[in-house]
Amino acid sequence: MADLATRAQQLLDLHHSGTTLVLPTVWDAWSAGAIVAAGSPALTIGSHPLADSRGQGDNEAMSLDDALDGIRRITAAVDVPVSADMESGYDTAPAELVERILDAGAVGINIEDTVHSEKRLRSAAEHADYIGALRSAADATGVPLVVNARTDAFLGRTEVFDDPLAEAIRRLRACEEAGARCVYPVKAPDATAVRTLLDELMGPVNVIAHPVNGSAAGSLDDLRAMGVHRVSFGPFLQMTLTESITELVTPWIS
Repeated sequence: MADLATRAQQLLDLHHSGTTLVLPTVWDAWSAGAIVAAGSPALTIGSHPLADSRGQGDNEAMSLDDALDGIRRITAAVDVPVSADMESGYDTAPAELVERILDAGAVGINIEDTVHSEKRLRSAAEHADYIGALRSAADATGVPLVVNARTDAFLGRTEVFDDPLAEAIRRLRACEEAGARCVYPVKAPDATAVRTLLDELMGPVNVIAHPVNGSAAGSLDDLRAMGVHRVSFGPFLQMTLTESITELVTPWIS
């Protein structure tokens, strides 16, 4: 566990360096290696692009074993800390999930509050309890796993809230109190919402961005000026490359 603990601490320290940490989202050994070669100090694995790379579906349509196989291949290919999106946890007990994610070589974990197998949103307390149990299980191993707690309060897919911003804050505060080391209000709609989240929450906040078009809250410079701690790309990097590949090959096959 010593090497894992060192990498986990490196990833945790990057969240508190005083500048915005950009964690490019990868899906296989090739994308991971290319981004590390470009100079990235750490990576995150997205469930959506990983599933696409395997010909499987997002939202836990691939099995936990499939997801861990993809994660293991990526962590074996690079020498930087890697965080992995584990959706809502694949209906797996926290201690088992922590054991298996560490065994696959990841030192960060992203967990959302949409339970895909039941097509529902966890309650704030239920999600915080799951996050807290993940943190406790990780602490017991001596690895400072970077638990990133995501809420889908802004998405409005399985549950619609009158005030999504207030709901996101309520849920993420509970997760922070339970031990989350970073929180992720996915699809925060604009700069005003992001500023409010930063003001109301205690620890690092993750914002999703498009590698070309920026985020709903602005460019990377804008996010830095706001004090956003962490940026990831979700499925957008892979989608952008898909567009580029199409442009490259179309003249040859049309």
